[in-house]
Order: sequence, then structure tokens, then C-alpha cells
Amino acid sequence: MSTPNENPGLLAKHGAIEKNVTLLLALSFVTVSIGGIVEIAPLFYLENTIEDVEGMRPYSPLELAGRNIYVREGCYVCHSQMIRPFRDEVERYGHYSLAAESQYDHPFQWGSKRTGPDLARVGGRYSNDWHVQHLIDPQSVVPESIMPSYAFLMEAQFDMEDPAAHLNANRLVGVPYTDEMLENAVFDLRGQADPDGDHDGILERYPNAVIGDFDGNPDRLSEMDALVAYLQMMGTLVDFSAYEPLENIR
Repeated sequence: MSTPNENPGLLAKHGAIEKNVTLLLALSFVTVSIGGIVEIAPLFYLENTIEDVEGMRPYSPLELAGRNIYVREGCYVCHSQMIRPFRDEVERYGHYSLAAESQYDHPFQWGSKRTGPDLARVGGRYSNDWHVQHLIDPQSVVPESIMPSYAFLMEAQFDMEDPAAHLNANRLVGVPYTDEMLENAVFDLRGQADPDGDHDGILERYPNAVIGDFDGNPDRLSEMDALVAYLQMMGTLVDFSAYEPLENIR
């Protein structure tokens, strides 16, 4: 194959393209479009681009509300939810993240920014009391922490006018909430934070949901309840014993 220096005609054509801004932009657009079509077009012929894994389910109303608070307060700015398949990360945080774990996230919380530790597997690692104290006064449990206090969440009365509408909005973008889930949204929202309530229906609709008085005050439902419920769910839904670790984790 000849190079431009060996082929004056080719060099002249190349120079003409470089000197004509409109032509250069048009050809660049065509090149990028072809590459994009080659990558994107096959996705339209796949029923699902994410492998389903056993145990994954939509967020319960309380978990979903807690996730909204997590996003609202910018927790994602310092904490990722993506354990990469590297030995040091797997040994520290647990099984590497699966795409299916974020299939109901809008938006997902993957990333690499870690001012604080990754939270993909934080569920069940600490008690509710630990999470509450950590959010109220981070330095009291992690002296070197630079995390700000979120004590106001304890006093912030949680109030969602229409939990069913919230679930339905997510159903419109593909989250498989059923009519039964929408009908029981209010009951499930408050019942998950009531350790003395009837939880059979909640656990049937949302298997492995963590039930409890998350903020330590059974007389009211606070934003702290919702956020801790979300934290306690992270990484607890999938049975990772069914997944063999990658052989070549570096």
C-alpha cells in the first residue's frame, strides 16, 4: 500500500480535504456515523443486553425513596457503586459488580470516584445504629473521615404524597413494577420501617427486603429511615456463591 509521499495524487486529495473545512466536517461525520451504527445497530436485535441474575428485583418503595435521597445529597460524588474485577478491589469490597445489579437504576451509580469507599456491598456489613451514627457524626466512628454530617435527616419527616405514582414513573422506563406493587405502595413504604407490622406481603413482593426501625425512632418515618433502608439493601440481593470468580483477576 502506497503512502501519501509515494503517491502525489493521493497527497493532493488529502490536502484538499484538510483545506476544505466543510468537506472535512462532512467526511468526519460520515466516518463517526458508520462507527456508531456498527456498534449500536446490533443492540436493536437483542431482547436484553443485560444477563438476568437470580435474586434481582425492583427497589421497594422505601428503598427507592432512600436512593433518591442518596442521589439528592450527592453521595455518589464521593462513593462509587462499582467493584472492578481486580484482586485488590474484590478482596476489599467483595464480588465484582454485575451489570444486572444496576438494571433498575435511573441513573446508575457506577463510577470510579472514591473519596470514600465503594458502597456496592455495604448492605448488612454494619448495623442500623452504626449507619445512623455515621451519618449524624461521621468522625465519631471513622476518625479520619472527611464526610460532612447528615444529622438533619433524622429530623426531616419523610413525606411522599403518592408512592404509587413514583413506582409507576419507574415502570414507564422499564422497571417491572406490578399492579399489585403499585396498589400496596403506601403500605409497603411504611410497613418496611415498622418492625411490629405485618411483613408477609412486603417480603413476597420484595424478597430479602430488610425490615426494621432504621433510625431508632419507631414513632415517625424520617428521611434517615429511607436512606439507611437503601444502604442496607446494597449488594444483598444476588447470591454470589453461584458465580465463579474470574480466573485472571489481576
